[in-house]
Order: sequence, then structure tokens, then C-alpha cells
Amino acid sequence: MGLSDAPLLFNFEIESSEDFTYIPMIVRYNLDRFGLRISLEQWQMLPLEDRKLLARFPADDDTAIEPNFDHALFEMMRTHANLEPSWFQPDDRPAWRSVDAVPEPLVEQSALAGLPALDVAQWGRLAPFQRYVLMKLSRKPKLNHDFLPAMREFGLTAAH
Repeated sequence: MGLSDAPLLFNFEIESSEDFTYIPMIVRYNLDRFGLRISLEQWQMLPLEDRKLLARFPADDDTAIEPNFDHALFEMMRTHANLEPSWFQPDDRPAWRSVDAVPEPLVEQSALAGLPALDVAQWGRLAPFQRYVLMKLSRKPKLNHDFLPAMREFGLTAAH
């Protein structure tokens, strides 16, 4: 799978990304997958078209695109910010990859949102990228403003 025709944004992100002022989930996913880190300030140094291009990379483990995301990011950062992303060792067994149990941070975030915890079957039916997103939104012990909209968009709770 190659680049998508348009940036890969969830409906709940369109407003919260404020036209790519903030880093969209698809870019966060690929940063985490490749073990790269950039700050919000560095992200905002990139031209809008570059930010949109980075958001067109797929959310899958297609080895054909593997070298392209990190190469594109490095080139953009060098050109527009005179910086390079920092590296970290990605988790080779992140909680969102496992469908055997609903991760505790997600259970806690659901409680903060006043929602029942997902059961294992609901968790397992989600696409891997959706599970990643819910875990990313659940990483802090306070309610994330995008958590409830994401749960609605993923069909896990009724609209209020």
C-alpha cells in the first residue's frame, strides 16, 4: 500500500488538529513505530504541505514503505528546521497489539469518561490502528478531550 490520496485523519481529529497545527494520530503512529520523536514546535516548523504529506503514510506494517516515512521526515526536518528527529527504542510488544486483554490505561480512561470498560471482544474487533489511537489517548491519568469522540467514531459508545 502506498501513500493515500489525502491525509489520514479520523473525524474527531479534523477539528482538534486545527489544520495540522497539532500532530495527527497517523503521524504519531508512524513516529512511534519507527522510534522517532519530534516536538510540537519542530512539527510546526514544517510547511503545511509537508505535514499533510507525512499524514498520508499508511497505518500498517507494509515493509515497502518502511524506509520512506523516516527518510521523508529527516529530509523535511533538515531542510526546514535544520534539525533531526531524536531516536528511541520502540516497544516491540506494545499493549495495543495484544487482543488478549483490555489494557488498564484504557479501562481507567473509560471510567474517567463515564463509560463502561470495553470487553475483550470489543477490543479485539478494533483495527490495530484504532487500538493504538485509544491507547495513545489513554496514556495520561486525566480525561483526554478526544477520547469520547474517538470511542463514538469507532462505534464503541452511542452519541450523546
